[in-house]
Amino acid sequence: MARRISGRSHGDPRTADTRAKVKDDYRPSRDEILRYIAENPDRAGKRDIAKAFALRGDDRIWLKDILRDLQEEGVLTKERKRLARVGALPHVAVLDIFGRDGDGILLAHPAESVGTGEPPVVSIRVSRGGNGPAPGIGDRVLAKTFPTDDPSGPAYTGRVMKIFEKRNDAVLGVFRVLKDGTFRIEPVERRQPELIVDKEFQNGAKNGDLVEVEPARASRYGLPRAKVLNVLGSLTSEKAVSMIAIHAHDIPHIFPADVIAESEAVKPATLDHREDWRDLPLVTIDPADAKDHDDAVFATPDLDEKNPGGVIATVAIADVAAYVRYGTALDREALKRGNSVYFPDRVVPMLPERISNDLCSLREGQDRPALAVRMTFSADGHKIRHSFHRVMMKSAAKLAYPQAQAAIDGVPDDKTGPILDTVLKPLWDAYAIIKRGRDDRQPLELDLPERKILLKDDGTVDRVIVPERLDAHKLIEEFMIQANVAAAETLEAKKHALVYRVHDAPSLAKQESLREFLQTLGLSLARGAQMRPSQFNGILERVRGADNEALVNEVVLRSQSQAEYSPKNIGHFGLNLRRYAHFTSPIRRYADLIVHRGLIAALGLGPGGLTQDEAARLEDVAVLISGTERRAMAAERDTVDRLISAYLAERIDDRFDARISGVTKSGLFVQLPQYGADGFIPVSTLGGDYYIYDETARSLFGERSGKGYQLADRVEVRLVEVAPMAGAMRFEMLTDPKPLPGSSRSFHKAKGRARASQSRPGSRGRRR
Repeated sequence: MARRISGRSHGDPRTADTRAKVKDDYRPSRDEILRYIAENPDRAGKRDIAKAFALRGDDRIWLKDILRDLQEEGVLTKERKRLARVGALPHVAVLDIFGRDGDGILLAHPAESVGTGEPPVVSIRVSRGGNGPAPGIGDRVLAKTFPTDDPSGPAYTGRVMKIFEKRNDAVLGVFRVLKDGTFRIEPVERRQPELIVDKEFQNGAKNGDLVEVEPARASRYGLPRAKVLNVLGSLTSEKAVSMIAIHAHDIPHIFPADVIAESEAVKPATLDHREDWRDLPLVTIDPADAKDHDDAVFATPDLDEKNPGGVIATVAIADVAAYVRYGTALDREALKRGNSVYFPDRVVPMLPERISNDLCSLREGQDRPALAVRMTFSADGHKIRHSFHRVMMKSAAKLAYPQAQAAIDGVPDDKTGPILDTVLKPLWDAYAIIKRGRDDRQPLELDLPERKILLKDDGTVDRVIVPERLDAHKLIEEFMIQANVAAAETLEAKKHALVYRVHDAPSLAKQESLREFLQTLGLSLARGAQMRPSQFNGILERVRGADNEALVNEVVLRSQSQAEYSPKNIGHFGLNLRRYAHFTSPIRRYADLIVHRGLIAALGLGPGGLTQDEAARLEDVAVLISGTERRAMAAERDTVDRLISAYLAERIDDRFDARISGVTKSGLFVQLPQYGADGFIPVSTLGGDYYIYDETARSLFGERSGKGYQLADRVEVRLVEVAPMAGAMRFEMLTDPKPLPGSSRSFHKAKGRARASQSRPGSRGRRR
C-alpha cells in the first residue's frame, strides 16, 4: 500500500511545496488514483494525475499502464481526454426526482445513463438559506452533485440549481393518415410512443406535417390519444426543423401567461434618475434584418489640450434593468432562458416582445432609457478614462452595416448623407484610433469565415453565403469590447460583485498537442506557462497564403479553451484582456443584465440595482447561463445540419468539393464549404489499405502506402446517404490519398504507436 501524500489536499494537485515532499520512489495505489479522479473530475487527464502525484519518467509510463488496465477492467471510462469512474456522476448533472426517504428527504436518479448497472441515488439538499428553487417529486432539475462516504446511504448529495420546465403538455411528431382513414402521430424521438388523433382534434393537420400535440391520459387498452395544438408545416421547412431543436434541447419557447401579463403592464421609463441625452446624435448600426436594437454609438474628437489627437467614444445600451427587476416573473423567465437563441429564420427571445422589440429597442426618433459609457482614448488608442451614465436618449438614425459602410466609401443615401460629416466620419476616425490600441494589444486573430443560411419564402434553404466582413462590423465590435472592459473595470474598482466573461489560456495538454502537430509542419511554438495570443498570431502569420493556412487556423482554434461566465476573474485569453464582462446586450443575454444591475447599484444610479440576495447566487447563476449558452449553440448547429441535410436529400450520388473537418479512428468528417454542413466518411470505405490514426498529425494514413488524409485537406466526395431528421450525411471519398507533410518521421512514429497498441497483452487492436 502506498503512503498518503502529506500536507495537501487531492483537490490541489499543483502545489509545488507538496511535490517536493514526495519521495522519488513513491507510486500511488489504485484506490488513491481512483479517489483523486472522483474528487477532481475537471483535472482527471493523464497529465493532471501525474502532476498530482509528482510522477516523472518511468513512473509516468507505469501510470499509463495502470490507467489503461483500469479502463479495460471497466472501472474507468474516458471522455474528452478526462478519466472518470464508470457510473460516476458529473459535478453538475440533470436529475429526475422520484421519491423521498424515511426522513422525507427527496431522492433522485440521473436523467441520463451513467453506466450499465443500477443508476446512483442522489439525496437532494435544499439550497442554502432556503432561497433557491424548491423541487418536488416528478421534477427534473439541474444540480451540483457531491460524492458521499456513507456506504449504506445514497451515493451522492445534490444541491438544486434549477428546476426545468415541465414539458408533458407538448410533444412533437409527424402527422400520418393511414389507409383506413385514421390519424396517427409518428414520434420524432424514439422514446416517445405512437399516438392516435381523433378527427375532431386534427386541427387542420395534413399527412406528413410536423405537429405539436398534447397527449391525453393513456387508456388501459390501445395507444394513447392526443390532440394537435399547432401545425408546424413541412418537415423540410425551417420552422419545423428549428422546433425539433427547441424540443430536443429543452429550450423554453412559450412565455407563461404571468410573464406576458407582467410585460404588458410595464410603463415606459421616465427622466427620473436620468441625464437627458436626447440631443446627442447616437445612431444604431445593425444587420439589415435586425428586429431589435440594443446598442447605439457616437464619437467626437477630444478637445482637451492635454490629449492631442485623442477621441471620445460613447456607447449607449438599452436599460433593460429599468423594466426587468430581480425576483419578478420576467426575471425568473429570463434566467431560465439565459439568452436568446437564433435560428436561420426564427428567434427564441430571452424577453417578451413588449420588452425586447419595443420598450428596450433603441428605435429611431423615440425616447428610450439607456445605460451609457463615455470613454476617452489617447491618440495611440489606449483608454485614459471612462464614466457611466443613466440617460434618456433618442436615436438619430437606424442604419444597416452595408448602408453605413457605403456612406463612408463615398455612396451615401438620403439617410446617411445628412449625418456623414457630423456622425459617421467621426465614428470611423475614432475607430482608426481605437484600432491602434487593439493592434498593440494583439488579440487572437483567427481567420474563420462565418456562413449564413438564406431561406426561401417556404422556409427551405435558398443558398448559403459568407457575408462580407466590413469595417462597419469591426467598428461596432471594437466599441462594444471597450464598453465591456469599462464595465468590468468599474465594478472591480468599486469592489462590487459581477459575472465576468472569462476565457482561459489553452491547457498544457492542448499546448503540447498543438506543439507536436506544428512540428510535423516544420513550425515551432515556444514552451512556457504564460502563453500569449501573439505567439499564436505569429504562427498564423507564417502560414498566411500557404496551402496549409486553413489547417493551421483550424487546429489553433481547437487548441483554445471555451469561454464561459464566472464571478471569479481569470481574464480573457483570446481578447488578451485582464478584465472583461458582457455589458452590451442585456436584451438577449442574462449576463449583461447582471452587469447592468451591478453598475446601477455600485454607482448609485437609481432603482433596479443588484441586490445582496442576487449577488450571493452569482456562482450558481454563472453555471446556469454558461449552460444555456452551450445549449443554444448546440440547438443552432443541429438546426443548420437538419436544414442542409433536407436540402441535399434530393442530390444522392452528386459530387461535392469538401474539406476534411475532423479525423478520428473511425473515419473522416468532411465539411461542404458551399453549405457549411458536415458529413462522415467511414474508414472502412477508404480502400484496401489498413489506415492508422495519427493523433499528432490529425491524419489517417495507410500502413502499406504511407499515404493518407489530413485535417483541412481539400477533397472531392460523393453523397451516398442522408438522414434529414437526424441532420446526418454519409459520403464516399473520391480523392486519392496523398503523401503527408513531415511524412517519414510522423509515419514511423504513428505506425510504431499503433503496432505497440496492437501487440499489448489484452489489447483489442482492430482493423479500421
